[in-house]
Amino acid sequence: MALQCGIVGLPNVGKSTLFNCLSSAKAQAANFPFCTIEPNVGVITVPDERLGKLAELVHPGRIVPATVEIVDIAGLVKGASKGEGLGNKFLANIRETDAIIHVLRCFDDGNVTHVDGTINPVRDKEIIDTELQLKDLETVESRIQKVQKMATTGGDKDAKITYGVLMKYKEALEQGKSARTVEFDTKDEQTAAKNLFLLTSKPVLYVCNVDDASAVNGNHYVDEVREAVKDENAEILVIAAKTEADIAELETYEDRQMFLEELGLKESGVNRLVKTAFHMLNLETFITAGEMEVKAWTYRKGWKAPQCAGVIHTDFEKGFIRAEVIKYEDYIHYGSEAAVREAGKLNVEGKDYVVQDGDIMHFRFNV
Repeated sequence: MALQCGIVGLPNVGKSTLFNCLSSAKAQAANFPFCTIEPNVGVITVPDERLGKLAELVHPGRIVPATVEIVDIAGLVKGASKGEGLGNKFLANIRETDAIIHVLRCFDDGNVTHVDGTINPVRDKEIIDTELQLKDLETVESRIQKVQKMATTGGDKDAKITYGVLMKYKEALEQGKSARTVEFDTKDEQTAAKNLFLLTSKPVLYVCNVDDASAVNGNHYVDEVREAVKDENAEILVIAAKTEADIAELETYEDRQMFLEELGLKESGVNRLVKTAFHMLNLETFITAGEMEVKAWTYRKGWKAPQCAGVIHTDFEKGFIRAEVIKYEDYIHYGSEAAVREAGKLNVEGKDYVVQDGDIMHFRFNV
């Protein structure tokens, strides 16, 4: 399941520095706009301590964690919706992603120039929001022209639903609100909204890039961002990207943990970001555990057993018979699959079973 999060922001806010921390692919990081011209793509491992603990019991040939693709997209400037700067390329790259990681500069540093001359993360956020909203408004108005006649004079039920959704979006966008702030009551409306693929309907994580001293508790810039996004249905994460870059250079896990403890952090910002991005996409993992490998498989929250079986192979879903499920806590407690079976803790589930995060699964199928 190849899903992408796009890192966006104004030039020189720390996007590429953050991307370099996340990925072994090194994007060029320099103190001038448009340093990143082509989107850099990194396949990022989702931290999951459960896999290591299972491996200690199973002794597999390899451990395969879940992954998410992170795309570092060129910095945006005012007028992007009209093609200014790298606007058209920027907007096209965002449209291809499943979620947005919006980096905001929340630190003072006279050695790093700001494209607008002063540090104001709320203003920076609004610049990008406005450009995306203008592009969405253009899309919505174009679609309204196409469906309005069918919705108002014909008997096309789908057109009426789509028209109603478009009008709600138009009202919100004209008020300077993003599409994600609009809620729909019925499944038909929700489906119609999803099929519009609006830029501002994507889930967003605001990353406040702070200095070392603000890595734990944030600062007044972060407080301003929190206030600005409180009604947006969005998440906020505080990260010191420069510090994360220093941590990434350390060779051993022990050295990295010691560094984090000195800063008063339990977990690196990079780990927190990847986990948050994964769950922001409404993703969870089930696990297969055997001598060959311990592997995390990605699925959408709420999927049933046959759908999850199809993640491994389409034949598993087509010929699904049943799923044998062990809860992660039971596997750790009893120490082996055989011991779990003997204790009667292995559950046999049918096609209506809703898979839970961390389930250890074995599928029976016949094609």
